Amino acid sequence: MKVHVLLKGYNFLFFGLLALFIPFLPVYLGEQGISASEIGLIIGTGGFVTLIAQPLWGFISDKTKTIRKVMLILVFFTAVSGYFLFNVNSFVLLVVFALLVYFFLMPLDPLTESLNFTVSEMARISYGSIRTYGALGYAVLSLIAGFTMDYFGMSSIAILFVLLGLISFGVIWLMPNVKASSKPITMAGLKQVLKNKEMLLFLLLVFISSVPARMNDTFLGIHMLALGGDTSLVGIAFFIAATSEIVIFALSFWWLRKGKELEMITIATFFYFVRFLASAFVTSPIALTVVQILQMVTFPIFYTAAIQYLYQIMPKEWRATGQTVLALLFFGMSGIIASYAGGYIYNELGGHAFYFIISIMSFIGVLFGIFLMIRKRKKLM
Repeated sequence: MKVHVLLKGYNFLFFGLLALFIPFLPVYLGEQGISASEIGLIIGTGGFVTLIAQPLWGFISDKTKTIRKVMLILVFFTAVSGYFLFNVNSFVLLVVFALLVYFFLMPLDPLTESLNFTVSEMARISYGSIRTYGALGYAVLSLIAGFTMDYFGMSSIAILFVLLGLISFGVIWLMPNVKASSKPITMAGLKQVLKNKEMLLFLLLVFISSVPARMNDTFLGIHMLALGGDTSLVGIAFFIAATSEIVIFALSFWWLRKGKELEMITIATFFYFVRFLASAFVTSPIALTVVQILQMVTFPIFYTAAIQYLYQIMPKEWRATGQTVLALLFFGMSGIIASYAGGYIYNELGGHAFYFIISIMSFIGVLFGIFLMIRKRKKLM
């Protein structure tokens, strides 16, 4: 079987795991009687763990020149940790197993995206044609998880977690090894990259734009329940969001042009602003669910353009590490601020004020993106 076919299947399963963890962990913790601020503290601490785990496993992958073996280890321990996470109700054990899942699951994201990009180049197919299956997996498992938790209880998600983990392990086992890079890694090369002012400004833009996005990821489910919805509606909301991504990822070969990445990221950030502003005003859980269709013009455009831009400015031997840097900003550093600050804001001011504040944060990202676009054009003149 061709490697890109197996990789599409793996993307479906891995992003299915993310769908069980990212949207439903806050919901599960909330049902255990944990407050929004405490949930923010747990997830924010998970961000700190991610900051350590992603570069650690990314470095191991770069150094050993293999992604497959590292991914096998991570998927196995993710499945085990996830099973116990959704089967305990002690606060201490919830924290311990949540942090273990962060340690093993989140490093898989940059490794998976690195593998996606590498294989798409080798097979001469678009990155989006592979990543589409990830969006599909996120959509389908969000829907399944929401209804499963609603009908069979909150802990039933543990069985789904183990099943996806085991199947993912089997698919990775069947894949041939793909090297993370073909050139030797040098510290001098990394230092040269970090001296690149354009890259640092780009990463700052990613950071500014991703904080409000991560706040929404963390507290959307909690706000849905606060408006009178249930876990099945939470699943439907994330299903709509993820399903809307599929067309955009699939057509990335058509809309994404080299040299236009900053423009696309700025446009996506503007629609984040529109999405969060709309969320601030809705009072019905069904209306909030409908708003999630705006995911179509936010995350898939933002993340695909960011990956392409990063791969243009990073030396080939540091691609896996470069992808880790991007994931650290989107899932690590931004996640820490989003969870700590978001938990406090939501707990103290409520959901409507929370969404109004993050819409303002997204608008700041729009202004910074416009600044970088103007700066870029002036340099070309």
